[in-house]
Amino acid sequence: MLLARRRIRLETDRLTLRAPLHSDYRDWSSLRDSSRGFLTRWEPTWSNDHLSRKSFTNRVYWSQRAITNGTAMPLFLVRREDQALLGAITLDNIRRGPAQAGTLGYWVGAPHARQGYMREAILALVHHAFTKMDLSRIEAACLPENHASRGLLESAGFKYEGVAQSYLQINGRWRTHVLYAALRIDRRGKTDAGL
Repeated sequence: MLLARRRIRLETDRLTLRAPLHSDYRDWSSLRDSSRGFLTRWEPTWSNDHLSRKSFTNRVYWSQRAITNGTAMPLFLVRREDQALLGAITLDNIRRGPAQAGTLGYWVGAPHARQGYMREAILALVHHAFTKMDLSRIEAACLPENHASRGLLESAGFKYEGVAQSYLQINGRWRTHVLYAALRIDRRGKTDAGL
């Protein structure tokens, strides 16, 4: 599916999911900086220039290329009522051919956590991936002790599949992750992943 020059925009009850824009820099850097303590224990180590305008500009260009090439769909969560940036969600590592799969990643700013925004975004993106992109499988991984993320995935219809040893470097250390997946046609029992 060629997505060239196509703007991805998903609407939910409270959110607009859209690609990052250069004009989002101040909101993004402010939210990431104020949420640093909340986010860094779950993320790869931030580079020294993580919050710089240049780093953000590179993110925007990567996002545009990834959407155009169909390899990823990085989207910002923007609250519709006031246009506040709440976080981001990315469907990455999109694999076509026999796999028809992708990997889900996400973060939400500390002030917006535990308000159902990310669940709303996950349901919308998974539904879009299954119905518009014809993907068959969406994978996600998180640290075993990240109970909030595990509960979020499970509430969005993802099912636990196992453990991956030394899966990703998080906060400077190789960490084991628990693996989850949502399937378009799920014979493993009921799922409420927006289908």
